[in-house]
Amino acid sequence: MAVRQPAVAGMFYPANRNELRAMIAGYLASAEAGSSVPKAIIAPHAGYIYSGPIAASAYARIARAHDIIKRVILLGPSHRITLRGLAVPSAETFSTPLGLIAVDRQAIGELLSLPQVRVADDAHALEHSIEVQLPFLQEVLDDFSIVPLVVGDATADEVGAIIDILWGGSETLIVISSDLSHYHDYETARKLDRLTSQAITELRPDDIYFDHACGRIPISGLLTVAQRRGLHVDVIDLRNSGDTAGPRDHVVGYGAYVFEQDRRH
Repeated sequence: MAVRQPAVAGMFYPANRNELRAMIAGYLASAEAGSSVPKAIIAPHAGYIYSGPIAASAYARIARAHDIIKRVILLGPSHRITLRGLAVPSAETFSTPLGLIAVDRQAIGELLSLPQVRVADDAHALEHSIEVQLPFLQEVLDDFSIVPLVVGDATADEVGAIIDILWGGSETLIVISSDLSHYHDYETARKLDRLTSQAITELRPDDIYFDHACGRIPISGLLTVAQRRGLHVDVIDLRNSGDTAGPRDHVVGYGAYVFEQDRRH
């Protein structure tokens, strides 16, 4: 069985199972559970000491559906290689210190009929944007599979087509992995991240810029689908590394967002 091994355990998050579980549990305990389960979330993907509390605010919202959500569509930007389109792995499982997660090979088979999707294990081998989401999912969900997609140079419509195909029902959760602005001073970052958050909540993908969100392309794809399907977006946490564990002269922004069906639809 082909296994995608963790690439950033011990760096972005603890490699020790018990330490990792305790860290995530602490973050989740400080987050609000909310009153409903989102269809999709956007969560950051930095080292847990920096972005873990913000990510937990989104994952706490799906915990009440721990026995309902059976499949997670994960889309994260490519940091390591230049990539045209979207890459799926050949692996049958992804490994973390918390155990193995099955890859939904049937769903991937469906996606490979699209011209923008191809198998590219090199895109997944060292990529952290998807990996850092997995332990959170393992802690809040019961038995689930994943459809991991590393997003390179693609259009919002190309991403949106994939999300539409795999949309499913309450058993399917969509997770977009993205940080926000990078390496500005604290106040500049807060201003830029507020503007990006406003564009996300108002479903304006054209007003999200590459240097304001590394996951701009997968975010834009989700926003185009949200427009068509009548979803509304709430920002539930918006901070940066200067708020969590870093200095304030050189920060990275993090936001957590939940997408739910608009009550008017």
